[in-house]
Amino acid sequence: MQIKPTDAGFIAFCQPALKSITPDWFTVDYWQDIGCVTGSSKGRYTTWFVNPSAVTNNHHSQWVLRHYYRGGLIEKVSRDAYLYTGLNRTRAIAELKLLEQLFDEGFAVPKPIAAQIQRSGIHYRGDIIIERVEGAQDLVAQLSKLPMTAQQWQALGQLIAKFHQRGVYHADLNAKNILISGDDFTLIDFDRGEIRSPSPSWQQANLARLLRSFNKEKAKLASLHFSEPDWQQLLAGYAEASR
Repeated sequence: MQIKPTDAGFIAFCQPALKSITPDWFTVDYWQDIGCVTGSSKGRYTTWFVNPSAVTNNHHSQWVLRHYYRGGLIEKVSRDAYLYTGLNRTRAIAELKLLEQLFDEGFAVPKPIAAQIQRSGIHYRGDIIIERVEGAQDLVAQLSKLPMTAQQWQALGQLIAKFHQRGVYHADLNAKNILISGDDFTLIDFDRGEIRSPSPSWQQANLARLLRSFNKEKAKLASLHFSEPDWQQLLAGYAEASR
């Protein structure tokens, strides 16, 4: 990961070929102006999909552009400004660095591209760009249409166990932060994630959070293809990989 200063802060990027990157690349207006916005994903806030071929030699992939927003009660006070306590402690740079480490180690995470922080006094705002996982959708979208097989549930459990054994803590492990493409799974959104010492306490809390998210989605959509036997298959895969 390389760092370059900007007028308002810093940009971190993961490939030398991106040294010409500018703060404009982190704004949807820039991509709209050059006709490169290819779609969006609307959750609490909008995430944008862009085609980077106009500014890079990459003609085979799309990028995901995400701005960092606050959640909870603090959101009413500050929508997207965070206290600056050092570059490596900013959420954007920390997430990019973690993604780069995991991607280089062969973990099923999106390819990291770049991140920026823009300072304003004692606060900063942040953005991140990652590569879009081709042909993937999140588990809620998948399960709203089709069930997963027992083997797929077990494979998902095995994947989560692999992350846990490495000490990868995902701060928001939920059904929408797991993508599926064919039989392959990818974990996304590592904001506030970290590498920590493996421990049953946080690992089981991670799994409990995931189960709550499945149950929450099931409560919103009764036809969602999720049931207790599915969860038990996931746990069986997790236990097998943890031996």
